[in-house]
Amino acid sequence: MIPFSVVLLLLCATSLPTPSVALPFEQKGFLDFGKSIDVKGLMMMMMNDEEEGSAVEEYYKPEYYKPEYYKPEQPTCPFGCQCNQKVVQCSDLGLHYVPYDVPPETRLLDLQSNQITEIREDDFKGLSNLYALVLVNNKISRVHPRAFMPLRRMQKLYFSHNQLTAVPKNLPSSLVELRIHDNHIKKVAAGDFSGLGSMNCIEMGRNPIQNSGLEPGAFDGLKLTFLRISEAKLTGIPKDLPEGLHELHLDQNQIQAIELEDLRQYEGLHRLGLGYNHIRHIEHGSLHYLQNLRELHLENNWIPNVPGGLAGMKYLQVVYLHSNNISQVDMNDFCPEGFGVKKTYYNGISLFDNPINYWEVEPATFRCVSNRMAVQFGNHKK
Repeated sequence: MIPFSVVLLLLCATSLPTPSVALPFEQKGFLDFGKSIDVKGLMMMMMNDEEEGSAVEEYYKPEYYKPEYYKPEQPTCPFGCQCNQKVVQCSDLGLHYVPYDVPPETRLLDLQSNQITEIREDDFKGLSNLYALVLVNNKISRVHPRAFMPLRRMQKLYFSHNQLTAVPKNLPSSLVELRIHDNHIKKVAAGDFSGLGSMNCIEMGRNPIQNSGLEPGAFDGLKLTFLRISEAKLTGIPKDLPEGLHELHLDQNQIQAIELEDLRQYEGLHRLGLGYNHIRHIEHGSLHYLQNLRELHLENNWIPNVPGGLAGMKYLQVVYLHSNNISQVDMNDFCPEGFGVKKTYYNGISLFDNPINYWEVEPATFRCVSNRMAVQFGNHKK
């Protein structure tokens, strides 16, 4: 067995009949965004995809993979690496380059936490069966434009915590998940993601990206469900992001307001992250379009009141509003006036660290909350 590197919400509400309560919305199928990847977890994902028939249709054998060249009794494994069941683990070895003798049947190649500075043209030659490539936590600043051409079936590319200044070119059309978190990327040009119709997840936070750095058409053709551009330099919600998004994370930017048209095209959102920004104003009606929202993060901003429109969101379960400037909560801020309209009760409403006199809040304000422990007040620092 390979040794794996593993990193990897008080106020009484009025008494209500016990509803059928759904759990808070949770993202499933994506790994943590830390500085190292849990290879064991990635292997489980790979095996699940294979069982569902989505990983690789059939193994491809290159020309040199003929009997006269291939000797199964003498399997190859790069020096210092550990190879088992089509997994090649070469992490934490101080490598300066991708090893040249990775077996052609490899499905998962782990090269995280090394000293690799560039990806050369032939580094992945012959690895047409590769499902996942982990290059996290290296020093890569240069990627040859043809380097990924052999990886015709690769689905997951983890390129976070490097020194990239641009999105790598000619990414495989089979790619489903891309992580380029914590690099030096300032611009996403039109065409950077062209041909990636299978992509559903892009994680590109902690890059110095401004709104002007997202060119018109940068995300054209993508059918993303998950996009994260947190810890960047955005001053407003970007325009022209993929319309089918289920999750949009823009936390820890410099966004100052939510305008009426900012969220119009994202009607399918389930989770929206706008915490730790500079938001002072949310234009009335701007949240009206998010009728499928389950979870809303607006914590650590400068918002003066509970945003309008929350009571009309039938499926909203979790709202983070702590650490703002909210001084008053009205009885219909969260719940609809009529009964039987809201489909899902709240599981969490955080209002702590706001200048609210909680004893002045009517208990009926939280009549559509699952239980009395689901609302948090207190701890305001003047």
